[in-house]
Parts: sequence; C-alpha cells; structure tokens
Amino acid sequence: MPRHLIKRFAPDQRKIRQHKHLRIFGALLQDANLWHLNRRSVSGAFAIGLFWAMIPIPFQMVAAAATAIAWRANLPIAVALVWITNPITIPPIFYFNYLVGTWLLPGCQPVGGMQLTMEWFTNSVKEIWAPLYLGSIVVGLVLGAVGYVGIRGFWRWNVVHHYRKRAQRGRKSPSSS
Repeated sequence: MPRHLIKRFAPDQRKIRQHKHLRIFGALLQDANLWHLNRRSVSGAFAIGLFWAMIPIPFQMVAAAATAIAWRANLPIAVALVWITNPITIPPIFYFNYLVGTWLLPGCQPVGGMQLTMEWFTNSVKEIWAPLYLGSIVVGLVLGAVGYVGIRGFWRWNVVHHYRKRAQRGRKSPSSS
C-alpha cells in the first residue's frame, strides 16, 4: 500500500492530540497502534469512519475516535473519513438513508413534500427519525463492511502486485557470474 500517499494526506498526530473535541481521550491517544499504517489498522479505520459518517449524530468525529481507540485502528483515517458527510453531502446521503429505512420498516411510506430546509426538518423529525436512523445504521454497516473488505483486498492486491513486479525485475536483470 502506498504509505507515503496516506501519510501525505493524513492529519498530523500533534494536531489530532490537540483537537478540542479529541483531547478528552488524553493518554489513550499515546497508543502507537493508533498511528500505524498497516492492513489491519487502515481497513479497520475505513470501516469505523464510513460507519460513523452515515449516522446522523453531532460529534461524529468523537464517536469515530472512541471506536478507533477501542479497536486500535488508525485514528487519523477513521476521523478524517467522517467528513464524507459534510454540509454539501449531508442532504443526499441522509435522504438515501431515510429511503432505505422506509423500505426496511413495514408499512412505512416516505413523507411527501420533503424540503431541504431546517424548518421542514424540525417540523417532520417525529415522523422521519425511525426510518432515518434505521436506514443510517444499515447503510453504515454495509458501507463499513464494504470499506473494510475493499481496503484489505486492495492492500493485498498491491502487495502481490509489487512482489511480482520486483520478481520480474530480478529475472530481467543480467546475472553476474
């Protein structure tokens, strides 16, 4: 796996340790496993970050950090992936999660006249919360599992690819006798 690429985009350890919402973890952030870049920690971080990104709660970063610490997954990647849901992407993602929830709940129909305004949301929250959270949990679990398996598969493919390339270069070079 191209570690230099991940390291280039990953947040600095000092910045994460000093983040105002993540300081509550204190000494737990000193665990070296939270910063390692290996197949296990990165794939776990993808599962965690993608799951929490789909859950409509405040402070998703804190939930992702707590889960990454408990699972000893890569903390910066888990926290960064939560930002898949940002002010631009939240409406379509959570609307999709809501539709998944209405599909899964028996007898639940999507609310008509949906508007992407805060006023509409506050007036409709009693009607939409159950399908929204059910859909968000299901989509988060599926997306987390796909991310976990996908990263592990991609990592393995990358290692095998580089191994074969290295072996092929070794066969092509003239041998010195």
